[in-house]
Amino acid sequence: MQYSIGVEYALHCLVYLIDIPPDASIGIKELSAFQGISETYLSKMFGKLTKAGIVRSVPGVKGGYRLAKAPADISFWDVVEAVEGAAPIFQCKNIKNNSLLCNDEEFAACTRAAPCMINLTMREAEESMRKTLRGKTLHWLNEELERVLSPKARQETRDYFAGAGSGV
Repeated sequence: MQYSIGVEYALHCLVYLIDIPPDASIGIKELSAFQGISETYLSKMFGKLTKAGIVRSVPGVKGGYRLAKAPADISFWDVVEAVEGAAPIFQCKNIKNNSLLCNDEEFAACTRAAPCMINLTMREAEESMRKTLRGKTLHWLNEELERVLSPKARQETRDYFAGAGSGV
């Protein structure tokens, strides 16, 4: 199982939206230049984030995006689900019901009535991962970045977006 790079780009870009002034926004052009990725690709990610209610678009020449809710209310899982979709990772095909022994109708009926232990285990593991990702928010990430990054790096990032035509 692997999430697309879009999840990582989305999380990084959302962090930059945390500290902007209330009347400001950051454009796709600035975000893509800062991250070194295509505007088209990032626009697709932000379309998904907008649809999920994580960001909102600010129209106009100096428009862009801003968070649609508080950083504490946006979990990593919200971002994963917005970018990757809501389908379960493990797609059980009930192959246990197709075994050679299922040619016997009595055995087949018993097999169909029993839950698939592989499916149950995979779903349990997936739910554990979701629970972990739901427990990590943009607010938490921002606090961690304050702790591990130099004040200079944080300030230079803020300065970049404040001065790069970000709608301020």
